[in-house]
Amino acid sequence: MPPHDELPGFLAGVAPLLDKYSYFAVAAVIGVESFGVPAPGQTIMVAAAIYAGAGRLNVFVVGIIAFVAAVLGDNIGYWIGVRGGRRLVHRWGKYVFITPARLERAEKFFVRRGNRIVVVARFIDGLRQLNGVIAGITAMPWRTFLLYNAIGAFLWVGWWVTVSYFLGTRLVEIIEHAHRYRWFAIPLVILAIGTYAFFHIRHIRRRRAREAAEQIEAAQIEAADDEDAGVEPTASVSGPPA
Repeated sequence: MPPHDELPGFLAGVAPLLDKYSYFAVAAVIGVESFGVPAPGQTIMVAAAIYAGAGRLNVFVVGIIAFVAAVLGDNIGYWIGVRGGRRLVHRWGKYVFITPARLERAEKFFVRRGNRIVVVARFIDGLRQLNGVIAGITAMPWRTFLLYNAIGAFLWVGWWVTVSYFLGTRLVEIIEHAHRYRWFAIPLVILAIGTYAFFHIRHIRRRRAREAAEQIEAAQIEAADDEDAGVEPTASVSGPPA
């Protein structure tokens, strides 16, 4: 294995684990992270892929192990959610930094987004650790969770392993360089989101206005057809005849 200093920046912290335990470290760290324990799963996967790019590990083995560990870990989290529910998480979650408030926020976000969030949860820190637990608590059907979770794990592993394998330690340089411009990027992202929201809301309002106009027009056409057919409108009775 390479010495620790071959992994710069934030990756250096997981180098001792990879040096000593190799693939087992990848499986263990990603596995425990996936059922709710805060652990550097994504970091060690990136580091292992960089090792593979240097010829120290096999990139396909890294990818397969990471995928299997992610899926199995999330399924353990799912059954923790099913069997123990909120009671178990509230009792023991504080020991792994899962507070009731954090769980509640993640659960509300999860419920609103449905199955789609299971796919993208792997890319969101916090939801990546609580994905399976919340799916179990909210009683998502296991087969549905298994399918979408596997898709999410495949995309997550495929993206980071591929990028890390080909970019190597340059990935760290790119990330650290990007962080220098984050205060410029954040306003741009907010502006982009705001612009999208503005046009999306305007589109919805215009569509609703168009639908309302079409309904009024249809009602007018129907009334005109009734009049042409000799159907008189029903008169309201205001009182007894004189």
